[in-house]
Amino acid sequence: MRNPITVLKSLTEKSQDKNYKFQRVYRNLYNPDFYWMAYKNIYANSGSMTAGVDGTTMDGMSDSRIEKIIASLKDYSYKPNPARREYIEKKNSTKKRPLGIPSGNDKLVQEVVKMILESIFENNFSNKSHGFRPNKSCQTALLQIQKTFTGAKWFVEGDIKACFDSFDHHVIVTLLRQRIDDELFISLIWKFLKAGYMEVWEYHNTYDGVPQGSGISPVLSNIYLSELDTYMEEYKTKFDLGKSTSRKKSQEYNIFNWKVYKLKQDNKKVWDSLDESERKKRTKVLRALKVEMRKVSLLIPKDEAFKAIQYTRYADDFIIGVIGSKKDAEKIKADVKQFLHEKLKLKLSDDKTKITHTSDRARFLGYDITISRGQYAKKRKDGFVMRTGTGAVKLLVPREKWVFKLHEYKAIKIIKDNQGKERFKALHRGKLINKSDIDILSAYNSEIRGLYNYYSLANNSYIIGKFANIMKYSMLKTFANKYKTKVSKIKTRYVKNNIFTVEYSTKSGNKTSTFYSGGFKRKKKAITAQESLLPHYHKYDKPNTLRNRIKLGICELCNKKTGSIVLHQVQKLKYLKGNNEWERLMIERRRKTLALCPKCHSEIHT
Repeated sequence: MRNPITVLKSLTEKSQDKNYKFQRVYRNLYNPDFYWMAYKNIYANSGSMTAGVDGTTMDGMSDSRIEKIIASLKDYSYKPNPARREYIEKKNSTKKRPLGIPSGNDKLVQEVVKMILESIFENNFSNKSHGFRPNKSCQTALLQIQKTFTGAKWFVEGDIKACFDSFDHHVIVTLLRQRIDDELFISLIWKFLKAGYMEVWEYHNTYDGVPQGSGISPVLSNIYLSELDTYMEEYKTKFDLGKSTSRKKSQEYNIFNWKVYKLKQDNKKVWDSLDESERKKRTKVLRALKVEMRKVSLLIPKDEAFKAIQYTRYADDFIIGVIGSKKDAEKIKADVKQFLHEKLKLKLSDDKTKITHTSDRARFLGYDITISRGQYAKKRKDGFVMRTGTGAVKLLVPREKWVFKLHEYKAIKIIKDNQGKERFKALHRGKLINKSDIDILSAYNSEIRGLYNYYSLANNSYIIGKFANIMKYSMLKTFANKYKTKVSKIKTRYVKNNIFTVEYSTKSGNKTSTFYSGGFKRKKKAITAQESLLPHYHKYDKPNTLRNRIKLGICELCNKKTGSIVLHQVQKLKYLKGNNEWERLMIERRRKTLALCPKCHSEIHT
């Protein structure tokens, strides 16, 4: 069998030829090393230990288990189990969204299929697409908007109605067949799409949509919606008119520009004959004229000779920036709606797809986006003063977002005073009282860092400081409630050099940790590490220690040599109490897995 890394690299290289059609893809599913690579990718996820309808998880992974899966794929008897459907709450909403939980073996096969699909299609995805892609994130999408939407007059905020639940299965398969000429592989995709789901132990067929929660859903959704990306690229070439470098200046600006030029020429003729006071007087007049000139619009506000659009998408959310009239924005919305309906069988929500003037705020990925109208002057390094900020994109933190987080953590209560003004009252958090001091501090720090990291691109990122101050007082109240004392006494006990400090013990000795004090300065680089949900093949090019432990054939609990090793897995190490030998061994090694002989693995479960 070929090395999976070699296979994925080969697929990626061939995918650069857009006319190339991949054949004999299905045979890669016969390679056991692919499954061990897939297991390595998903075993650390908390969802890997969530059971499907058949009760299986990633626990008990072994060569024999993989061989059974491969055998069923070879004789075409493999049939995915229906997903176990659960409902999880949507943020900022009382509604819930469905989540499908696949069985353990199905998760493994889907991960292998995902790696193959990603290698074939990833290179051809648009750079305007940022959802569920390597080295892409919400922040890369927002940075793209900040760099490319300059001067936009209108926003079209795209919202596709029940997008993932509405994907047409025939459209998906048609798109796959454009690059893959292997009906066995296509048939496997059909099986996953038609597997159905179990809800309250009742089976339901799936006639459309991709199974949310499955490993292949993100890459399938990108394959589907990349058609929209292609359409918008083609639309842009037809819509754009004129060049930004040749845009006409406004008449008012030209008049001021002429006055400045004339005054400079007049001053130049008599400058040598003027005394110091007269020179200062003339310089002051010139400076005042330049200030007035910078207050007027540089370009014609409604220039029919110049139009342009920009587009950015994250998963099923997209936004279009339009330099043009409101009629142009309305036509773009109508054209996109028609394309989605006719080509992709999707519905654009009329109510939620808003057309917003850029002097107002559009909401995208939790940020408020607006276009600056400020006429700010700034001196360049060469001494030349020029206006800055005009037409620049501003990313802002919505107030309700950080206030909602405070409510979510139950850290505040909002009360109104006699004048009707809102006042924030910090609250202690009962769920944290029974935790250790370091755990309480760590919880608050991680929540503050999490919100700041996400909104660190905002022009007003400093506003997270208000959130942090309220969280700090909530933390003080939590400590005071824990020790049945006053906040003032907690400050006396824990505050050192004006910094809240907690001491804790570790195996290597006593250590200290402090309340977050890293500031809330605006950042200009995106955070992508935790958003890269689809790892590319170069991330696999490392030794697979899990596989090596299997090949070694020695039980890590009884130390006996065996020809059949099973990986025992737990969801989280913190759930282990160390009450028996295998728990103590996992805690000591800080591993969620143990390579065991079948006998030891069976004894653990019994």
